[in-house]
Amino acid sequence: MMSRIFPWRVVPPTVRIFALMFTGLVFAGISAAEGPGTPPSTRAEEIERARTVKAASLRPDEVSKGERFLRDLKQKKWLERLTGGYNGFQMKVGNMVTGGGFAIGPAYSREDLLGGNMTFRASAQVSSRAFTKYEAEAALPKVWGNRLAFTLAGAHRNYAGLNYFGPGPGSLRRNRTNYRLEDTSVDGIGVLSPARYVKLGGSVGGLWVNVGAGNDSRFASTERVFAPASLPGLDRQTNHLRTGVFGQFDYRDNPDGPKAGGNYVLQYSWYTDRGLRIFGFRRMDIDVQQYIPFLVKTHRIALRGLATFTESDGQQTTPFYLQPVLGGSDDLRGFRQFRFSDRSKVVYNAEYQWEVFAGLDAALFFDAGKVMPRRSLLAFSQLETSAGFGLRFNVRNATFIRVDAGFSHEGFQVWFKFRPAFSSRRFGTTTGQPVY
Repeated sequence: MMSRIFPWRVVPPTVRIFALMFTGLVFAGISAAEGPGTPPSTRAEEIERARTVKAASLRPDEVSKGERFLRDLKQKKWLERLTGGYNGFQMKVGNMVTGGGFAIGPAYSREDLLGGNMTFRASAQVSSRAFTKYEAEAALPKVWGNRLAFTLAGAHRNYAGLNYFGPGPGSLRRNRTNYRLEDTSVDGIGVLSPARYVKLGGSVGGLWVNVGAGNDSRFASTERVFAPASLPGLDRQTNHLRTGVFGQFDYRDNPDGPKAGGNYVLQYSWYTDRGLRIFGFRRMDIDVQQYIPFLVKTHRIALRGLATFTESDGQQTTPFYLQPVLGGSDDLRGFRQFRFSDRSKVVYNAEYQWEVFAGLDAALFFDAGKVMPRRSLLAFSQLETSAGFGLRFNVRNATFIRVDAGFSHEGFQVWFKFRPAFSSRRFGTTTGQPVY
């Protein structure tokens, strides 16, 4: 028996319209039921639906002025433009002695002379405190298949008002004085690279020094507070012939902004008094650095131990302006520059560093150290300590600007420097006080 089709034509028009409306509402309800409130039938549908909901709720982020400045600093390459120079000519910013103020001046650098076999650098700087420094250096870095390098370096510095608080670890902050240090140095340096990471070498040069009254009117000049008997070299200066030998094992991934590896340096120098025969001494410098990375090198722990010991024979001694110092942007960052001074020193630094974003690192640090009249007093007791935090701005994977705030029992200090926290030692040109 065949089924019969419903006689739709005999249904009154009003009933037909009502039926169509009801059918449309039913299908609309079914479609609505399959919207966001209904569990999706597949995992792919669930992910796609979550993306749609999230995209509908997105709002643009509010960027602060500080974040905008740092973003522009990186994206617009302001620092690269400032330091890049033109045809070897550029501006040298910073790198003055700690406490000398903001320094700037012209510089010239070429690394392509003699077909790339010779480099030359020269600079002249003046600071906001009227400190001046002139430097020149010529080098042959690729002798004997890149295993041997020779450098001739010279410098003249006139620092008009360096801090001095007195000798020994018991010096008082209220005894702050200042003195002028003017010196000229010339050194010839030879470096042999017998194996990967290893450098051995020696240097010979001269140092001519003149010490005078400081020009900082806020504090007394050093010779008005301390007697020459307590400060060797205060009333008479001499010329030194200095020779030295050194060794280095350096496997840092990037010496200008290390994130992994280590650097171990030992240098021994002889300072021969060529004039008065009373200020001759020997000096040993030890610098140990280790960088421990984790989380794909975006976080790291940086450790450093630095020690300097001086010794003299007979009646000779180390002049006060060449004695090791502590305090400032490179060691005890919670104390004023050159806060402590004596014949020997030791300092320990630890930093936890992490990447905020590309081009900016942050750091938490702890410093400890002391000065002492002789090496036999070396111990982990009676250490001065400081702690703080800092920022490191990087250009081309090298630290260009460093800002540190250090705190100690004598207050706090803020340092703005144009070099890394643990700068690499310059072989053969270490005058001791103050550092280059």
